[in-house]
Amino acid sequence: MDKYIKAPIDKKDTAGLRAGDYVYITGTVYTARDAAHKRMYDILAEGGDLPIDLAGQVIYYMGPSPAREGRVIGSAGPTTASRMDKYTPQLLDLGMGAMIGKGKRSPEVIEAIKRNGAVYFAAVGGAGALLSKCITASEVVAYDDLGTEAIRKLTVKDFPAIVVIDSEGNNLYETAIKEYCQAEEAKG
Repeated sequence: MDKYIKAPIDKKDTAGLRAGDYVYITGTVYTARDAAHKRMYDILAEGGDLPIDLAGQVIYYMGPSPAREGRVIGSAGPTTASRMDKYTPQLLDLGMGAMIGKGKRSPEVIEAIKRNGAVYFAAVGGAGALLSKCITASEVVAYDDLGTEAIRKLTVKDFPAIVVIDSEGNNLYETAIKEYCQAEEAKG
């Protein structure tokens, strides 16, 4: 089912999403990858404050390529989400509402998604040039020294993604495999 959602996202919206739903996200999304996640983790361990308020925020695991002339951002495809799994439960517990990436998540992340009523979206890998067309503004808001891994504030319009893990822990990667195996068995 196609759904149009606003970012930041609230728990009412995440509760209405189901694994397998196609969503189009409009609003503010932040980027953060490995280096930014480690820095946030270290800051929290030292008792410091994060550079952004995570409440309801959607974090996109993406490091853009340089923008071509006339564009706000270069290619903007997702990176492998599992690289952030060590840090994700803590960020979810601090109020992060959703993540966008590609690939599977650890059992600890899935439990934190359920505990916090969050969701995990997948964006199509290899489609970074197309995805960048949904980004209407981009600005570095923290950790500029990290280059492409700096935290960026993106303004997106109808950014396409698929709900992979919903707020109840339903996991499209698992259910799709089961459905495929059942269909193959039925073929005989």
